Amino acid sequence: MLALQLFNGLSGNALNAWGVLPRQVGSLPGILFAPWLHAGWWHLLGNLSGLLLLAWLAMLDSPRRFLGASAFIILGSGLLVWLLARPGVHLGASGWLFGLWGLLLGRAWFERSLASLLIAVLVLLYYGGWWWGLLPQRGVSFEYHLAGAFCGVLYAALTRSARRD
Repeated sequence: MLALQLFNGLSGNALNAWGVLPRQVGSLPGILFAPWLHAGWWHLLGNLSGLLLLAWLAMLDSPRRFLGASAFIILGSGLLVWLLARPGVHLGASGWLFGLWGLLLGRAWFERSLASLLIAVLVLLYYGGWWWGLLPQRGVSFEYHLAGAFCGVLYAALTRSARRD
């Protein structure tokens, strides 16, 4: 992400054309590319710290499960944004971030294990204010936030039976 942002900044944000443009068939590849692109350095740095911590917490369970959850969140939230979001370019890792946030909170609800509960409490203490990110805001893709959180919780729900075995 850092290398992409460096290139993107030097190119006048030319890569941002690879973001998600809702309901534009030509932007479907943006579903895969948008999480890796950012509007600027502050946008990237704001996402990177949360991504590192939430990814680490999600990987405590299993790196393989983290990769599966990440793929589900990135594809699912990107598709939802493509289908339902306001017009404009949507990009950044915040959908993935909110997806990991939703996943970690959802695991506590569906698994009801001590470990998942402790992680959820930590996530709520550190990132409890993110509830506000699910509300409409000018200049922010709250749609990516909402879609990511939904996909994270959905993934926790869909994988709960596999985890109990």
